[in-house]
Amino acid sequence: MENVPSQKSAVAYLYPPLDPFDQRIVDVGDGHKVYVEQCGNPVGIPVVVLHGGPGGGCSPAMRRYFDPAKYRIVLFDQRGCGRSRPHASVVANTTWHLVADIELIRVTLGIDRWIVFGGSWGATLALIYAQTHPENVAALALRGVFLMTQGELDWFYGGGAGRFWPDLWQRFVQLVPEDERGNLIEAYHKRLFSGDMMTETKYARAWAQWENALAAIDSDGVTGESPADYARAFARLENHYFQHSGWLDSDHQILARTDRLANIPGVIVQGRYDMICPPLSAYTLAQQWPLAKLTFVGRAGHALSEPGISAELVRAMDGFAADKTRLRL
Repeated sequence: MENVPSQKSAVAYLYPPLDPFDQRIVDVGDGHKVYVEQCGNPVGIPVVVLHGGPGGGCSPAMRRYFDPAKYRIVLFDQRGCGRSRPHASVVANTTWHLVADIELIRVTLGIDRWIVFGGSWGATLALIYAQTHPENVAALALRGVFLMTQGELDWFYGGGAGRFWPDLWQRFVQLVPEDERGNLIEAYHKRLFSGDMMTETKYARAWAQWENALAAIDSDGVTGESPADYARAFARLENHYFQHSGWLDSDHQILARTDRLANIPGVIVQGRYDMICPPLSAYTLAQQWPLAKLTFVGRAGHALSEPGISAELVRAMDGFAADKTRLRL
């Protein structure tokens, strides 16, 4: 299925802004304290939002994809980013720590089963969490699918996307000596973890700018400079996770375990022109997951804020709310 949106802004499709009814810091161990908030209906359908990055943090706009009268909306900043502390820390910060954190939050909030909503890295984490704890997942809503494969990393950090954006790619690459350009993730790692704050910030901003410039189809590569604190957490955490291939057992671990999703309904919303997470990953996943419905959005890239992507995600969440009996919620 393909949907071509009208030219409204994404905000036109979202529910009105809302404030949390609960905000707390959860001690998840290993020296990490994670920010958690709840919005909407305290006795509504539970949904947990997994932000992207790793290192992106949650934003108030992420609360607005759900009918606040029907949903109990749980958002949290993953280890090392947003309002969680310590900031920009990669110590005891792996995919499996985050899976355990999601479970701890679910138990702490007294939730039996919930819908898991995530985009980009949030989609990766949602899939891994669902494959680890399928009994606790009522449904999945995914956007901009990323499967943490070497092919996807090579696409974005090995010159694939750079063939479409040679000017921006050159700006990203030229900060690294020529003899280190064969592995940009490693080259940036040295500088993002150099111990010198000015160097770390410089390379963090360059790392974030390369990704942000390609996120939205209408930006045409134009993006502002990220605040230093945000960029440093975002770049360090992303680089840390990508350097370790997400701590997965194999390159195709997520696809190899799609049988664990057999009883979980899912919606996948994918921008047709996603330059960060090419649509092949979403398509391949949907082919192996019978209960998933894939919608390609025409004239859309990667960003959650793309109008067509926002429209489809709100429609999907409204659909789940109308069919909660089937989801056993």
